[in-house]
Amino acid sequence: MPVVPTRVPLAASESKPMEGGPSFSLRNRLFRAIWAAAWLLLARWTPAPLHGWRRLILRLFGAHVADGARIYGSARIWYPPHLVIGRKAVIGPRVICYSQGVITVQDYAIVSQGAHLCTGTHDISDPDFQLVTRPITIGERAWIAAEAFVGPGVRVGPGAVLGARGVAFRDLEPWTVYAGNPAQRTRSRRLRGASGFNAAPISYSG
Repeated sequence: MPVVPTRVPLAASESKPMEGGPSFSLRNRLFRAIWAAAWLLLARWTPAPLHGWRRLILRLFGAHVADGARIYGSARIWYPPHLVIGRKAVIGPRVICYSQGVITVQDYAIVSQGAHLCTGTHDISDPDFQLVTRPITIGERAWIAAEAFVGPGVRVGPGAVLGARGVAFRDLEPWTVYAGNPAQRTRSRRLRGASGFNAAPISYSG
């Protein structure tokens, strides 16, 4: 996976976001405005099978998207240069990639419809409410199920599963199933007739 330069939030003590000031630079805000318009006009309305076209749009705006990745038009991506998507990975319908920090979705990982990957939080002890960003990594063949939430700094291990509407604020162990809010381990995950990453790719029908 590529090394991605990150955009650091402005110092809240100077920009005063609690008084309506910005959390990111003017250049960043202008880029995101252009990006939002481009995705709306060129990608959001496109039929589901046009994954290649949407990969192209994302790459033009700085995202690192591997061949075969599938990103649906209704997905919402805050800042494409902070997005890394591996081979055959899936960003499903209505997924929110709140990529104030880097989001990495590794090979064959699936993020299902309505899930929310959030890399931003705030320092609640800071009187200026400083914005803090932490990267999220979704490991190979992991599955983030429908409407689940993954918080800042979480690493989802390879093959791990976060069940529908589950909420993860801590790392998820590889090949383990989690559910609930906060997410709790329920059992181990094993693929029938195969082991590890040599297993057949998981399909997505959403």
